[in-house]
Formats: sequence, structure tokens, C-alpha cells
Amino acid sequence: MGRGAAPWPGARALVAGLALAVCAAAAGCGSSPDGGSTPTPAPSATAVRPGKLCERAVAYWARELLEGDSYGDYQSMGLSNRQYDILRAVLEEARQVNARQGPSRARESIDRQSRARCAGAYRDGGPTAGPWG
Repeated sequence: MGRGAAPWPGARALVAGLALAVCAAAAGCGSSPDGGSTPTPAPSATAVRPGKLCERAVAYWARELLEGDSYGDYQSMGLSNRQYDILRAVLEEARQVNARQGPSRARESIDRQSRARCAGAYRDGGPTAGPWG
């Protein structure tokens, strides 16, 4: 991966969408419903919920690692520590399923486990300890 290249397909689009959502929430893009001067955040069509972002990233890396590819640490994968912990658990389960039932079932396990574990980890919203929590 060259300098400035995205760490995984779609990473730039997700980062751009999250940046837009943060801008809208922080800067109060838009105007108030009553026409006053108090700005209100405009909803972003490209914003991705933290749990969904986690699910996509964890599933992507779990598939890559299951197929034998290796990559650097969690930060170079674009994952938070919480997401990396989920990835390790999902990958462990997928490897066991792969050994018993084959790669097709392992990929199904990755999808199911990523969805369930990320939904549980982000049920209360985003990170609690800064952006990488």
C-alpha cells in the first residue's frame, strides 16, 4: 500500500461520510426550523452509524485474515482498539468454523458474529473514550 492509499476498499468514502457527519453535528450546518439564527444540524445521507461501520470493517478484515492475508496492527487497519478486540473474537470463531465446515460457513459466521458483536459494543452509540475507544 503506497503513501496516501486507503487501507481497505471504501475507507475513503466512509471517512468522508463520517467527517461530513461530524461537521454537521459540530458546526450546526443548516438553519433552525423557525427561521431564527440558531443553527441546527442537517442530517447527512452519507453518515454511517458507528455499529454499522464497525460491522463493515471487522467483516472485511476477518475475511482477509481468514484467507491468510496478514496486515499490520489495528491502527494500520483503521480499527479502534474495541473493533480490533471484536475482530480477534470473530476471526477465532471463523477459523474454528472453517476447520469444521469449510470457508462458506466461515464467511457466514463472520457476517453473523460481526453484526452481533458490533451491535452489542455500539448499542449506546459511538466511542466512550475518544475517537479510538
